[in-house]
Amino acid sequence: MNKRWVLKDAADAETVKNLSADLNISTVLSNILVQRGVTSFEEARYFFRPSELHLHDPFLMADMEKAINRIDEAIAQNQKILVYGDYDVDGTTSVALVYSFFSKRYSNMEYYIPDRYKEGYGISTQGIDHAAENDFSLIIALDCGIKSVDKIAYANTLGVDFIICDHHLAGDELPAAVAILDPKRPQCDYPYKELSGCGIGFKLAQAYAVVHDIPFGEVAEYLDLVAISVACDIVHVTGENRVLAHLGLTKINEAPCIGVKMLMEVAGKGKDYNISDVVFQLGPRINAAGRIDDAKHAVQLLIACHEDDAREKGDLINLRNVERKGHDQQITDEALSIIDNDDVLIARKSTVVFNENWHKGVIGIVASRLTEKYYRPTVVLTRSNGHVAGSARSVLGYDLYEALCGCSDLLIQFGGHKYAAGLTMEPENVPAFMAKFEEVVSSTIPDELLVQQISIDAEISLTDIDAKFFRVLNQFAPFGPENMAPVFMTRNVYVSGAASLVGAKHLKMFVMQSGSSAFSCIAFNQGELLPELKNGVPFDICYTIEENVWREQRTIQLNIKGIRLK
Repeated sequence: MNKRWVLKDAADAETVKNLSADLNISTVLSNILVQRGVTSFEEARYFFRPSELHLHDPFLMADMEKAINRIDEAIAQNQKILVYGDYDVDGTTSVALVYSFFSKRYSNMEYYIPDRYKEGYGISTQGIDHAAENDFSLIIALDCGIKSVDKIAYANTLGVDFIICDHHLAGDELPAAVAILDPKRPQCDYPYKELSGCGIGFKLAQAYAVVHDIPFGEVAEYLDLVAISVACDIVHVTGENRVLAHLGLTKINEAPCIGVKMLMEVAGKGKDYNISDVVFQLGPRINAAGRIDDAKHAVQLLIACHEDDAREKGDLINLRNVERKGHDQQITDEALSIIDNDDVLIARKSTVVFNENWHKGVIGIVASRLTEKYYRPTVVLTRSNGHVAGSARSVLGYDLYEALCGCSDLLIQFGGHKYAAGLTMEPENVPAFMAKFEEVVSSTIPDELLVQQISIDAEISLTDIDAKFFRVLNQFAPFGPENMAPVFMTRNVYVSGAASLVGAKHLKMFVMQSGSSAFSCIAFNQGELLPELKNGVPFDICYTIEENVWREQRTIQLNIKGIRLK
């Protein structure tokens, strides 16, 4: 697939020069820092040395005092508390954190995860009824609830109070909850707006610890769960999230909780985790519990106090992940076949595919894979509970949610954000939706957005890459949205020795530039270029710089994102 290479504009030259001198680093690296909003020595110290001292006062969040007062009241009166969360990674880590922290101090508590297929996303009537029927007076809702106006009103009629801990955008009306903890809600002056749901749960525990003189270390025990949520919920890795991710990754690598430790064991990677490892090794396994079976298994793993219990749940979750992979591959292959054998679908600017037998739990993953393959807004549909349910994914720069708004007359409900959404419709509306979605997308998407973009931070020579450069670059981590691993471009490199294939479609090679050493390179899914990469023939590359560990040997490796032949 052709990709657009877009080199970012250079930052202000004087600011770059001064920062380079203050930090004693190359102007290439100081330019990238300035591009990311780091313009002074003090800001750089904050950026390069994340610390628990950089965490904000939890009581800056609107309603935090009300939330702590209501929890104190429940504990004082021995009221039953239900910790309620969504079935994805953010929801299950949130529940595990809040339940684990408070249950160490109060025993009259349980947790509840809604059934993905019977109850759907967010606060459910069934969940509220369960609370009322079992005499729960207070529900702490995590990673959901900010738009559940009707559901909270219903709970109030049953005498069930809510504390909402959410990080999604509020609607026109706020629910009538006892407290709403959400930095994005109106009238909340909390200084960082991009916390994950689990991050909000962490701030709740932090606030309770402040009031009750509990050492911060007893809250920090759960930072591994927060880092997992930050990584897997694709929130910004900036500001307080970056601090939480840094501290949490340290905990994952040095002293993970028993459940996370077992999850790492079944994943087969026991150390040196970064954000990417969390996303691709731990996240899918936690998610698989809710996609294939019951998300409560994920919570049971993450709150486990004994290794035997954790190992049993870890093995079960790993098995569910194997099943998930099977469904994922089968459905992806079937969807690709549908598209590749239909000239009309191939020619469209959107993709909508439907099969009533596809497993609902993996259609979001399939939508992501189809978006990677064809690079256009994509919806994957299947039958569920008498309706047709779908997962949608978008391309960089295109607002998928707005496109679905243009099809709302054909939908029972839909929700999500710019790049990912879920939807439900009546079965008879599928053909009309396919036509309408294509009509909306084709009339609103600029052609350049249908070509994948590689955003390049800087053009450098291979001679710029030395031990100090790499050491400083590593301190830009943890990486993630709004703080991605810097991408570099180098012109006129050539293969040293011979390029080869790894597996069926990945390139492995060494490249050089005049006057430089040879650098090991891996280029995933670019094996079709092998015949073009002849010894001594120049070409351009864009890449990230990473450390490759093989048999305890650590070397610098270029992860090639694009190759441009002359």
